[in-house]
Amino acid sequence: MSAVATVAPRRTALSDFTGTGHLVWFMLRRDRVRIAVWTVLIALLYLASLAPGGEYSVLDDDPEARAARAATLSSPAMIAMAGPGYGLDNYTTGAAAANELILWVTISLAVMTILQVVRHTRAEEESGRSELMRAGVLGRHAPSIAVIVEVFLTNMLVATASTLALAGVGLDPVDSAVMSYGIALAALVYGAVALVTSQVSESSGGALGMAFGVLGVTYVARVIGDIQEPLGSPLSWLSPIAWVHQTRVFVDTRIWPLGIAVVVAFVLLVVAAVLGSHRDFGAGMVQVRRGRADASPMLAGPVALAWVRQRAGLLWTTLGLAAMWFATGTILNEVPNMVEAMGDNPLYEDLLKGSGDQLVRTFAAFIGAYSAFGAAAYGIIMTLRAKAEEDATRAALVLAKPVARLRWLLSGTLVATLGSLVVLFSGIWAMALGAYVAGLDSISFADFTGLALAYVPAVLVLLGFTLALYAWVPRASGAAWALFGWMFVVLILADMLDLPDWLRGLSPYWWVENTLVDTMPASHTLGLLGVAVALLLAALVGFRRRDIHG
Repeated sequence: MSAVATVAPRRTALSDFTGTGHLVWFMLRRDRVRIAVWTVLIALLYLASLAPGGEYSVLDDDPEARAARAATLSSPAMIAMAGPGYGLDNYTTGAAAANELILWVTISLAVMTILQVVRHTRAEEESGRSELMRAGVLGRHAPSIAVIVEVFLTNMLVATASTLALAGVGLDPVDSAVMSYGIALAALVYGAVALVTSQVSESSGGALGMAFGVLGVTYVARVIGDIQEPLGSPLSWLSPIAWVHQTRVFVDTRIWPLGIAVVVAFVLLVVAAVLGSHRDFGAGMVQVRRGRADASPMLAGPVALAWVRQRAGLLWTTLGLAAMWFATGTILNEVPNMVEAMGDNPLYEDLLKGSGDQLVRTFAAFIGAYSAFGAAAYGIIMTLRAKAEEDATRAALVLAKPVARLRWLLSGTLVATLGSLVVLFSGIWAMALGAYVAGLDSISFADFTGLALAYVPAVLVLLGFTLALYAWVPRASGAAWALFGWMFVVLILADMLDLPDWLRGLSPYWWVENTLVDTMPASHTLGLLGVAVALLLAALVGFRRRDIHG
């Protein structure tokens, strides 16, 4: 008998990219809902702000409001929260939209892009799914190229919708396109950063932390640089956010700063490819520190496991949100001038009532609500970690040991709840610190602490609702985000839309009083706590009755 010789397929330069097209289609299909939601939300932000009756609609017809708003935005605190101030001498609607919205839309799109990149690269390697796919016909660099193509298409879709929204409210179409596509390119740079950090770190949490750290550092560089010199200093140019501002859209448009974004994104992609070629699959360029041979007794049990899984996310979330709320606190003294500069705007007339110190307290409570939203979002994500563990069959492995299922569920819930409270209190205390640094002394630290305490029962209700959904119908646990979105609608638009009380009452936050002005009724606190306990008990019953995946 003679053996049949097998010939290995010839390897070409394109072999590392085999299967990229199929992965792009798979990623787009997997993310289709979140892509649609982000696109619609950003377009609606522009429409709500710039359409007749919106925040900026009065500027073109009211020279006094234009001058007052421009004067307010020339202060260092407002430069930090908006932009360098192009067009303040003639602050039209277009100049205002560019100066005040570029920062926040860029950050929002950058966050979405970072999450998508890490989700489809490092997180897939960490879960083992990428290894299964690479057992078939899939090139080494196919996942990286596919995710970059996906986020590029996503950002271009968002930019197109944004351009149509801006042009639809009467702004110059060319300037609208430069602004929208400039934001998309800046977000793509942060996506390339995330691709690099996904090669450096061995965990998805570490990759996210480093990428968000770069986002934070570049934001700070933009702030310091724009404050150092009018219209930006050399330090500003280290930030992709500043590159969009430097296009000077609606004032003196120029597109060459966006070329920097293209070049930097390309260089980062090359760096990611080189790093990916010089590391082992599943490993990072930075090796994980070798641990002790024997673990501390404190690390035994499901509580310790949940803490280890959540601590990195808690650290970066707390630091990032605290920095943002600190910056917000520094402008509290400017609130009366800001409201006056906004003119007769029905949205802000409903949200910000009163004058003088009462207006400052109302605005501080409004920002406190935003901090509570950050805590709630963190809590939902960490509570649903249990679902991710179950889907990956890791929960079944843990429960195969002598660990009761309710103990495992309550351990993760306890750590997620405590983390949410840390995010809540650190955010409001950071706002208080920023206010004191800026010279505000009319609101005491105890008042800020009381505001944080008032939101604790409402946060617990939302986490209980999330846990109950997961316990009874895991596939419907994403409905927690629907309640989260409705809470935001009630906070911002309830009065403007004249919503009935029964619809407002569906939001746990609607029952929280502004404790900086009024007293929180005991009935509201006890009622929210009662609902939270009932939801927790329902979750325990449901989780005990159903089967565990895997």
